[in-house]
Amino acid sequence: ILMSNGFRIKGWWVSHHYVSTFLSGVMLTWPEGSMYQMFRSQFLAFSIYQSFVQFLQYYYQSGCLYRLRALGERNQLDLTVEGFQSWMWRGLTFLLPFLFFGHFWQLYNALTLFRLAGHKDCKEWQVFMLALTFLVLFLGNFLTTLKVVRQKVQENPEKTR
Repeated sequence: ILMSNGFRIKGWWVSHHYVSTFLSGVMLTWPEGSMYQMFRSQFLAFSIYQSFVQFLQYYYQSGCLYRLRALGERNQLDLTVEGFQSWMWRGLTFLLPFLFFGHFWQLYNALTLFRLAGHKDCKEWQVFMLALTFLVLFLGNFLTTLKVVRQKVQENPEKTR
């Protein structure tokens, strides 16, 4: 289905899907205990925030696509925007702080879980594995987002002034 719809997900974002699926599986197997209870509310808050950011990303992406369709630069079947135009900076600069905050929340989750993994009562392997997975997600998301922003700045230097 993705291929027939013009699959354009590249690099880290493909890996991100697999890493996130792995994280979900580990979360599902984590037995309810004291370590789980210590992390539960933080994870639920993170999940709610992540849903909010996904909504913002959808709103930004659909707005860009709508404008390109209205300008006749995309057809009705396009699902994603390939390329970047200077007017897209306005929405992206609004979105970036939310993205970076979410990335650093992933780092905070990793650090919290590493701390819990070192707790004397921690017996579950899931705690350390989740800590590593959140760290991988933070590094991949943060570094890739920085790389993309850098590319956009280089492609459109007149909009960054």
